[in-house]
This record gives sequence, C-alpha cells and structure tokens, in this order.
Amino acid sequence: MDVAVVDWLPAMALAIALAATAGVRAWLPLLLAGLLVRAGWLELGSSFAFLGSTKALVIFGAATVIEVFGDKIPAVDHALDVLGTPLKLGAGALLAAAAFGTVSDPLTSVVLGVAVGAPTALVPHAAKSLFRAASTSLTGGLANPLISLLEDVVTVALFALAVLVPIAVAGAVLLVVALVVKRRRALPPAPSAA
Repeated sequence: MDVAVVDWLPAMALAIALAATAGVRAWLPLLLAGLLVRAGWLELGSSFAFLGSTKALVIFGAATVIEVFGDKIPAVDHALDVLGTPLKLGAGALLAAAAFGTVSDPLTSVVLGVAVGAPTALVPHAAKSLFRAASTSLTGGLANPLISLLEDVVTVALFALAVLVPIAVAGAVLLVVALVVKRRRALPPAPSAA
C-alpha cells in the first residue's frame, strides 16, 4: 500500500466519522469539536482552529440549544428537520474538511470535506428522517421528543467514538451504507403505472 494512502487513512476515517455525527445533529458535533480543539485534545489543522474560538463556541452553543430543545417540540421538530438538511450537509462537510486539514492544504481539505462529508452526513440524516416520519405517522408525533432525546445521546456517543476510534466508526458507517444499498437492491421494483 502506498505510504501516502496510509497517511490519509486516519484523516479519512475521522472525516467520515465526524460527518456522520452531523447527519443526526448539525450543531452539536460542531460544538463538541470546537470544545475539543479549544482544550487541545483534537487536532484539526491550523486552517480550522477557528472552530475553537470563543465566537464560534458561542454561536455553536446557542445553535445547539435551539436545535436540541426545539427538536423536542412536535410541531417545531419538522421545521427544524427541513431547515436543518442543508445545515447538516454543510456541518458534515466542514467537520470532514477540518479532519483533512492536517494532511493537505486548506483548499484541498475543503474539496475533500465537501466530497466526503456532505454525502456521509446525508446517510444518517435520511435514515433519521424516515424513522421520524414513521414515528410521526404511528404516534401522531407523541414519540418524537423521546426519539429526539435518543438522537442527542447517539450524537454524543458517536462523536466520542469518532474521536477515540475513527476507523471503527467509519467502518460502521460504511457497513450501514452497504446494508442499506443491499436492502434497496433486494426490494422488488415498484409497479409501473399503466
């Protein structure tokens, strides 16, 4: 295996893992990453040091509070989900770019971040949206606050795993994607309207 590829594996794994967390919550992973950067526990490259700045932490903190508490209100959760779709893709791209920031120049890390982070964030977001829609139709939205709390816990746990064991989390995300694709291919084709 090429040495350059081996050097990129940890960054790629971290990028995938961090972007996946953004697919569940947009702002919470950014806040957690910023706090770890500020504490010196997470190295994301000098171009992304702003994530640990006071201004960024205040913005991420306020947005996290709005996202987490607003998502517990049945009527607001749907609006937040619709508005949050592009934010989650952007947060996934930013977190992935920051992970790549340690192995290349800033422009390359941004391009890789968008190419890897946005699609990776889309997978858990789409799964969450489908699950939330099923929950809403089955319970009239009454179970959504409990599901939202579970999403908060999953985001924090996945983020912790992403930082501690990014290759395992990236592998788990890729396994879920493979299973979804396999399941999708196994479904019978939709009947044609004739």
